[in-house]
Amino acid sequence: MKNNQLLNLIKQGYFVVPLYLLALREKLSLSMEHFIFLLFLMNKGERFVFDPKELAKEYSCTLEKVMEEISYLSDKNLLRVEVSKNDKGVMEENVTLEDCYAKINHLLLEDFQQEKENTDLFAVIEKEFGRPLSPMEYEIIKAWIDNHMSEELILAALKEATYNGVSNLRYIDKILYEWSKKGYQNASDVNEGKKQWKERESQPKVEVFDYNWFDDDDDESEG
Repeated sequence: MKNNQLLNLIKQGYFVVPLYLLALREKLSLSMEHFIFLLFLMNKGERFVFDPKELAKEYSCTLEKVMEEISYLSDKNLLRVEVSKNDKGVMEENVTLEDCYAKINHLLLEDFQQEKENTDLFAVIEKEFGRPLSPMEYEIIKAWIDNHMSEELILAALKEATYNGVSNLRYIDKILYEWSKKGYQNASDVNEGKKQWKERESQPKVEVFDYNWFDDDDDESEG
């Protein structure tokens, strides 16, 4: 399907595209083609009678295309086709998007929690530095988060910098870079690395004697 399919649908009538869904499309692992079809279904309601021919007519596509999209979204656990009796006692198929909304709700809660944790992280660093962060410093911290640095590891690096009397994000950035090269992902990894370093340092140094065995053989032969 072309992207102009969305425009055609909008021209046919009132079509809502929630902004929060646009932000979640990649997390739902949907291509633009599947995403537009999902939007089409969502505008029909959370639950509706499954009439493939009518859907194909409304969506301006083939019946095969409708069945393909329904199957794909079902495999993604974004919809279910259920059989039940209607008010007249007749068995009919219905499309329900309950699983889709449940998944969207879960993703939104994850984003909210992540945003809250990030806000807390900024506040902790500001408190440690005893001053507000500059816009550049906010960008540096955001880059750590975007590169999947755990909050635990960032706080451990902050603690390390404070211990060394340095209140500078560039210094913390160097610490995180070194830790990343060593494969550290959390505070436990850092502590284990320090422990191993101390054990190596505490081992007695082995003295190496520079002994010339050839000269020794010469001395014995002379005797």
